[in-house]
Amino acid sequence: MTSVGTDVADGRFVAAGEHADASIVVVTYNSAADIGPLLDDLRASARSHALRVLVVDNQSSDGTVEVVAAYPDAVLIESGGNLGYAGGINRALPHAGPCRSVLILNPDLRVRPEAIGRMLETLASDDRVGVVVPRILDHDGQTYPSLRFEPSTMGVVGDALFGRTLWRGRPCSLSEFDYRGDSYHHAHDVDWATGAAMLIRGEVARRLGDWDERFFLYSEEIEYFRRVRDSGYVARYEPSAVVEHRLGGSGTSPALAALMAVNRVRYVEMHHGRTYSATFRAAVALGEVLRSYDRTHRRTLAVVLSRRKWSGLPKATRMAAPL
Repeated sequence: MTSVGTDVADGRFVAAGEHADASIVVVTYNSAADIGPLLDDLRASARSHALRVLVVDNQSSDGTVEVVAAYPDAVLIESGGNLGYAGGINRALPHAGPCRSVLILNPDLRVRPEAIGRMLETLASDDRVGVVVPRILDHDGQTYPSLRFEPSTMGVVGDALFGRTLWRGRPCSLSEFDYRGDSYHHAHDVDWATGAAMLIRGEVARRLGDWDERFFLYSEEIEYFRRVRDSGYVARYEPSAVVEHRLGGSGTSPALAALMAVNRVRYVEMHHGRTYSATFRAAVALGEVLRSYDRTHRRTLAVVLSRRKWSGLPKATRMAAPL
């Protein structure tokens, strides 16, 4: 049952040591323009649910810390460097405290009324559910194709040949993205989904522990969803829970584009043999070749093909200060 009390009615976030329906983790990096509206949305949700809010700042330089400090009942954790997404989440997990669930949110989200409640209800309705993901709307109010299939060579080849606009009705085996319109209208189990918003059962979060910090940014959620499935739980999509995502909150750059491609290869190499991994890497390179008219794709291709360049990709700037 959802906790109801004076603090909840007032929309205040619960303090350390108190039980929470959800401990919410937000990792920020130069997010001053986004984090305030998100915290306001969470404040409204906290009138119905006991929420603990943990904001991990990865050494922002734009006033993000000052914005968060204006919400004294939110826990601000300064990481002491840019630890990336997984590293930031790991800094927050020891502060999650007693909770039914852990909710991971990007800072550039807006959370619609009842979204958290719908996800909590879905989590409570089936003991097999380890993670709940919502429907995500883009800045135009259109449903974003956030549902994904487990990475495969055929899926990469399909995306390389047809991209995200040509033959959207192609077989699921020929894409990593689920483009089927009906998939976004009903609740069902999925392989994985974009990590912008995901509610994790508390027991699952405690059992799986830290996120894999070998992925500074990108593919860390694929690895986490795989561990959820391997532990016997399922990930469930709940369309009645709606959030809005500005997209691009992590920023864009040639280095990040290359990191995204390389981390896909790194993930496959963790779970497949040498031959399959080499084929997958070649398929990723094919996608960059077909778009090599663009300078960013040419640079990404060079990085994918030269493993020695991987060490120069973005990584954690330094270790976090002790807790």
